[in-house]
Amino acid sequence: MSTRVVYPGTFDPITNGHKDLIERASRLFDEVVVSVAASEKKKPLFSLEERVSMAQEVIAHLRAVSDFEYEFQLANMNRQLNSEFETVFLTPSEHLSFISSSLVREIAILGGDVQQFVSPVVLAAFAEKLGHGPRKS
Repeated sequence: MSTRVVYPGTFDPITNGHKDLIERASRLFDEVVVSVAASEKKKPLFSLEERVSMAQEVIAHLRAVSDFEYEFQLANMNRQLNSEFETVFLTPSEHLSFISSSLVREIAILGGDVQQFVSPVVLAAFAEKLGHGPRKS
């Protein structure tokens, strides 16, 4: 029997902390589905399409990234069909535990250096979206 887990989030943007959790989960489970939420309430900096694209590039060597609404419906349906369906929470590695998308986003918007928190793909997306690259420390 294979195990499938869903990792939902807005991933605005996907950070090294997210990547760490996805990689660690992929060692524990047969399939990891990264579900990128539309979540317009949170007023994301990047569009859903941009966030999905960044996630796909950052975790290209892992499993597919898919739209949150579909995966959320699927997860709820699976729970209804099988009451043994469980949700599992993993914490990030200690050296990445302080990273949050909202803090990284705020630092980038203010022109700060976020290169230690995100992949080069996300760094380039910030530069394109914000019109400036990171400052060197």
